[in-house]
Amino acid sequence: MIEFISQNDFKLTNTSEFSTWLSSMISEEGYVLGHLSLFFCSDEQLLEMNIKYLKHDTFTDVITFDYNHGNTISGDICISIDRVRDNAETFGTSFVSELSRVMAHGVLHLCGYKDKTETEKQTIRSKENHYLSRFSLLR
Repeated sequence: MIEFISQNDFKLTNTSEFSTWLSSMISEEGYVLGHLSLFFCSDEQLLEMNIKYLKHDTFTDVITFDYNHGNTISGDICISIDRVRDNAETFGTSFVSELSRVMAHGVLHLCGYKDKTETEKQTIRSKENHYLSRFSLLR
């Protein structure tokens, strides 16, 4: 089950397309979908979580909380809509494209991918691009 929860005025449209796409990512990575929640919040809300839970006093676009059990993917993916909007403008891409990338990034973390080293960053970015190329809303 995938649920989308807005903690601000943002409302995600096309939730069924996003759910299908994220579910297919999880399956293709060899996992089973458990319960996945995507929370949409502000910069300030995500900064507060980043400080409280990760001890990082910096803005970020996504934080993933892993509740996996064995081969079952479960977790919370918290996304700053403010960061997504800013990053879309900075990188010259659409809001939907950047939001999709951040969602994919969070799911890939739940699938075990890391992004601390340059090699890990290249691997997770390649996976993001692979799944983004297959998302119907971006074609």
